[in-house]
Amino acid sequence: MKSPITDDPRKKELVQKRHFSLRINLFFFVTFVLFSILIVRLAMLQFVETKIHKAAENRNGTQTIQIAPIRGNIYDSSKSPLAYTIPMQSLFFRIDPSAQKLDELIAIANRLKADVFDKYAKPNSKSPTPEEIILAMDIGYDYHKVEIKKPSYYWVPRRIKADLSSEEIAYLLEHRDEFKWLDVTEESIRTYELDDDGNTTIATHLVGYTNSFTSPTAKEIYKDSPMVQEYLSSENVGFDGIERMYQDELRGRNGRKTYPVDAVNKIIGRAEVTAPVKGNNLYLTIHKDIQKATERMLEEHIRYLRSPSHANDLYMSVGMQAASGFAVAMEVDTGRVVTMANYPDYDANAWTGGMSASVYKEIESFIPNGSIRTAKAKYPDEKENAKHPSSIVFMGSTIKPMSVLIGLKENFFSGYGNVYYDTGSFSFGKGGNSTITNSGKAAYGAMDAAGAIEHSSNTFMSEKVGIPFWAKYGRENPEVTAKWAEYMAKFGMGVKTGSGLPGELAGSNDFIKNAVKDSYQSAMVYASWGQNEKTTTLQLAQYTATLASRGKRMKPLFVDEIRDYQGQLVRKIEPEVLEDFSAEFAKEHWNTIIHGMKSGAEGIEELPFNVARKTGTSTQSVSGGSVENAVFIAFAPVENPKLAVAVVVPEGGFGRYGASPIAAKIFQAYDAANDGVLTKLGGGKRPW
Repeated sequence: MKSPITDDPRKKELVQKRHFSLRINLFFFVTFVLFSILIVRLAMLQFVETKIHKAAENRNGTQTIQIAPIRGNIYDSSKSPLAYTIPMQSLFFRIDPSAQKLDELIAIANRLKADVFDKYAKPNSKSPTPEEIILAMDIGYDYHKVEIKKPSYYWVPRRIKADLSSEEIAYLLEHRDEFKWLDVTEESIRTYELDDDGNTTIATHLVGYTNSFTSPTAKEIYKDSPMVQEYLSSENVGFDGIERMYQDELRGRNGRKTYPVDAVNKIIGRAEVTAPVKGNNLYLTIHKDIQKATERMLEEHIRYLRSPSHANDLYMSVGMQAASGFAVAMEVDTGRVVTMANYPDYDANAWTGGMSASVYKEIESFIPNGSIRTAKAKYPDEKENAKHPSSIVFMGSTIKPMSVLIGLKENFFSGYGNVYYDTGSFSFGKGGNSTITNSGKAAYGAMDAAGAIEHSSNTFMSEKVGIPFWAKYGRENPEVTAKWAEYMAKFGMGVKTGSGLPGELAGSNDFIKNAVKDSYQSAMVYASWGQNEKTTTLQLAQYTATLASRGKRMKPLFVDEIRDYQGQLVRKIEPEVLEDFSAEFAKEHWNTIIHGMKSGAEGIEELPFNVARKTGTSTQSVSGGSVENAVFIAFAPVENPKLAVAVVVPEGGFGRYGASPIAAKIFQAYDAANDGVLTKLGGGKRPW
């Protein structure tokens, strides 16, 4: 039987309407309640809690720590690494002044030393003491709870120890809950490739080194750098050589860590990190094999010169005081420097982490690059030091090809058929009261201009160049000095080479000093055979290359190309001609001087190609007397010059014995490293 309600459609519809109305009313009621709650909450935020939240907003903020970039690498021309950056793990401490207690930190310092550093540090690694750890934490107190200067900031982590061992890292991570506020963070360390002896680095003086930016020296070096604001107190910057010259390329760009901090600069959250951009890589012009051969030969030959077994030899005994040597080889057509070597040498890794005072004292005198500025071997004291010359010496007879060239251009004599009779001495001045002689007072008899170069005749240079030049350009007048300096500058003497190496000197000229002491005539006579002009080894190499190219003075180059850390080419360094004066001298004049560059030279004649060369022995006054410096220049092959070499051995005696054998080894090394290019270009040994 059906219900009357369900049977009646009108009643059924009425019931459904009532249910719907009830649900609608309930929905609106719930909505009203929710909106009421929201309005009340907004009112409380607006009128009650505003000050609280504003205070919290004012208390919280961010602090940004800049991250030093990873320095780019330096490679040789064969892409072998010379200087590179390797990662290291360091231990840092974060200050939290509201939570840290001094006793607790001292306990951590003690445990770090006893349980971590003493047990797991790398061999020969220097670990900080508990006292040093507390000072490094920079919390305003020392280990003995004595109040010291309060830190001015809290958000920058403090380094406790660098270059952790894997065992130290493992222990710290395993016990991280016990070592609160300590973090292991990756940093980088500059490393220089060691030579085969394991005691010195390769091309140390050219590559240079890095040191802390916090030092006064660094502040002075980079005070005008547009990038100086980016430098961080925790980073190292280039102090010398390529490291300094290409600082901006090598450095890269900073990264950043941004920390949320509270009112007392306590870190209250995770950092947002922007990674630094690694610096560019440099590919140098020097070749590692040639460089190593040059460095080895410098050391071996100087030891040979000093050997007591040569004390009775007239030639070798003169060089027995030699204690340093410098060599530069430069490509004639490009200006690329393929080797720049100094002896004594040292390990540039000694700068990493700060050089000790004892090590610095041992190498201080030869840290500078003696190929471009003043350097010396180490001597016991200042008195002994004054008895020895520096790396910048008189040109000696190596100037004679240029002197003859100047004489030919000035029409003081002709290249061929003009016979000069060398008696071994030449007198000049009032009444002929000043006399100069050849080395060993040798008399060479009849010779032409080329023969004067080959025999290294001081008398020819004095009578046929020095005196006529003095007479033509002012006699006892400073004008003669200016004109001679003008010629010298064409060949790169008395001016910088244009290399860009920091600290390069332009040499020096004693012309005025000697003129004041004696006369302009006397000074000009001595200038004609190289006893006025002091030069660097790099200047000599550039001068030699200029002779070889017959008048094109090239800029010395040390970098072939620059690439970013992904290997993409940033810049190719192209050869640059600084001055081309080849047309100012007649072809036959160039032929004359090159034909005369046949001085006797140990080791050179044995090479399988023709080498134009000039030996030199420059006499220099020092405390207690005078010394003889061995100087040597050469280029090869004569028929198609490719490589120019200059060698200086202070107190090395005669250039033929004291410097020439070193140059011979450099030619050999270059030929071997470049598939016999000198032998091929020379076409074999033949008369020239």
